[in-house]
Amino acid sequence: MHTDVNALFEKLWDNYLSVTPSAVKVHELLGSTQKDDVINDHIALRTFNHEKIGLEKLAAHFLAVGYKECGEYHFEAKKLYAKHYEHSDPKQPKVFISELLVEQCSAELQAIVNDMVEKIDADAVTADNFLYSGTHWQVSSDTYKKLLAESEYAAWMSAWGYRANHFTVSINELAKFDNIESVNQALKDAGFALNTSGGEIKGSPEVLLEQSSTLADDSEVEFSDGKMAVPSCFYEFALRYPKPDGELYTGFVAASADKIFESTNAR
Repeated sequence: MHTDVNALFEKLWDNYLSVTPSAVKVHELLGSTQKDDVINDHIALRTFNHEKIGLEKLAAHFLAVGYKECGEYHFEAKKLYAKHYEHSDPKQPKVFISELLVEQCSAELQAIVNDMVEKIDADAVTADNFLYSGTHWQVSSDTYKKLLAESEYAAWMSAWGYRANHFTVSINELAKFDNIESVNQALKDAGFALNTSGGEIKGSPEVLLEQSSTLADDSEVEFSDGKMAVPSCFYEFALRYPKPDGELYTGFVAASADKIFESTNAR
């Protein structure tokens, strides 16, 4: 496992950029030329609640570089469970890790997932590069479509595996923007499609967090029966509001996160 938090995020970022070319354009659009103000609020990773590669196995990589567990979230309709983690240095990005509750899914989905998980070498899970190692299996485009019919999340995992599902721009840190509406408008004016599930803006000042996101880029996946372009990763934007004690809220809002998951939906 990595011992340097910055090295870990650098690798995660490079791996994310390789399938999310639009992220570079987002930086150019939102950042000011004077200073480096595109700061990462959080990243998200996905997995299955299988003992070999469950949420805790991913979290161990972050605990090793100074993170601690902070909150938990339930997404009943999507059959997901998640936790978020924060570093002792508040300037480090927060981490949101979710897992699919496989036993709540169909027998067919369970069989496909178990087959994928079986192909992962046990030692790979603790290796330095596990969180950006991609897939350890290869499914057919048919299998991908089968998963898609039941769980968008499982289908995404079958195509992309272990990597940051999204990075997030902290609107609080931007020099050129001070509200989420103007960020969204700038993105739309530049030709980006936004996730409109539950509205373009998820959350509100009342819940201390407003979020929006682009729709995932389409990127080519080498399935066992040929190549097909499917949604890869996306960019999120978050504006945090102060709690009564004046400190910025650092958690997540399950109702909003539920809709953010849909940024990778096949279109």
